[in-house]
Amino acid sequence: MAGGNFMVADEGGCEYPGKLTRYVALTCIMAAMGGLIFGYDIGISGGVTSMDPFLKLFFPSVYRKEALDTSTNQYCKFDSQLLTLFTSSLYVAALIASFVASFVSKKHGRKVTMFLGGLFFLFGAVLNAAAVHISMLILGRILLGVGVGFANQSVPIYLSEIAPYKYRGTFNVLFQLAITVGILIANIVNFLTNKISAGWGWRVSLGGAAVPALVILISSLFLDDTPSSLIQRGKSEEAEQLLKKIRGVDNVDAELKDLVEASEASKKVQHPWKVLLRVRKYKPQLILSTLIPTFQQLTGINVVMFYAPVLFQTLGFKANASLMSAVITGAVNVGATFISVYCTDRYGRKVLLLTGGVLMCVFQALVAGLIGWKFGTTGVVATVLPQSYAILVVLCICVFVAAFAFSWGPLGWLIPSEISPLEVRSAAQSVTVSMNMLFTFAVAQVFLKVLCWMKFGLFIFFAAFVFIMTLFVYFYVPETKNIPIEEMSRVWGEHWYWKNYMDEQSPAEEVV
Repeated sequence: MAGGNFMVADEGGCEYPGKLTRYVALTCIMAAMGGLIFGYDIGISGGVTSMDPFLKLFFPSVYRKEALDTSTNQYCKFDSQLLTLFTSSLYVAALIASFVASFVSKKHGRKVTMFLGGLFFLFGAVLNAAAVHISMLILGRILLGVGVGFANQSVPIYLSEIAPYKYRGTFNVLFQLAITVGILIANIVNFLTNKISAGWGWRVSLGGAAVPALVILISSLFLDDTPSSLIQRGKSEEAEQLLKKIRGVDNVDAELKDLVEASEASKKVQHPWKVLLRVRKYKPQLILSTLIPTFQQLTGINVVMFYAPVLFQTLGFKANASLMSAVITGAVNVGATFISVYCTDRYGRKVLLLTGGVLMCVFQALVAGLIGWKFGTTGVVATVLPQSYAILVVLCICVFVAAFAFSWGPLGWLIPSEISPLEVRSAAQSVTVSMNMLFTFAVAQVFLKVLCWMKFGLFIFFAAFVFIMTLFVYFYVPETKNIPIEEMSRVWGEHWYWKNYMDEQSPAEEVV
């Protein structure tokens, strides 16, 4: 895998020599495994909430309504704020933890932040597996959330900083690939543990989160920190040696010089949060770091991925069939992500976002039509769903999931992680993580309640957002393919709209 020489001219006419080395490829793969914990949690929570023994122990009212009350409106059978709190509490914790992780990442490096993410996630997994009361369950979810917040803060930045610019998109997409693999593994685990007749299969599912936690925990011990982070913490000599190692050449003077200059500029910024929020030249990064993760969650993808088993069960599938359908969508999610791995650095970010947006809009509208046609507004269906209809629903959902997996799934993490200069990079990534977690929490917490209220119209609501965000991408998201991360400022200066925010004032001059 060594090879792939590349050179890029910087603003002073120098060139960055280098090649894709086996070391940097292995390093990026190991770091990207941090996505496993996020993916495993997304997949596992929806599965266990469809298991009868789990519902009987922690949510008996939901179990009675789901299993015993056949007259219940199909849209409302899983409507329980306590049940959704089990899922969504993790994302509130991740939101808050991302701000703490921003400080840790800047002061102690990306590697330490990843290690702490794995450690917190491990504690949460153990507590959830041993839970005997709802309070233990929620506390375990909070610890899992802290782990997710730390991992999601550090991993995308780590990948963007250490990968060669020419392969930055490909390696960053590995983070999303790990998320999809985690979801698939969780769906398979749920399908298997639901067959355990003793009724403790849900403990295996929740406790299984310890495995991806150990993966990121152990991986982080063998990783070097990024050159940018080392220079930012005053370790220039160590950064120079690392640059030579990861670029596979001895001549790294030009790239090192630009990294040092970026670090010096960042040291003049004492309050990165204040700078990000107040300085006009950083408005493009702030706006995109806010809107991209917001739009990512308003696609409605987590409606499918959190509650896939519950959703399919609501549509009339039996318990094992619903879990099997979730496995199918999980496999599609993984497979389609490889499209992004292959295409991101070849064809660019925008073409994938636009293509994915069109497909998601169309097929989510079809899902809404199919659900509305069968259940109407009453949510009561008198007959068992025909097999052909069930296959059609699963097929439409799979196309929607595939479109998300090669577009907004990976690129919703990649683009925010690569657009910000070093002085505000950690702060901007915290904005991305916190907005992602905020809207993930909101969707998880209100989905079942809103499904009960809006019926199939909820999917039309999400489709409308997909249409809006696709227009936003067309007009306002610049192409960042093959742009070195320390030269990203030129993207804004060349954009028809964002160039209006570019000026020569320094952060120190603008922020009091």
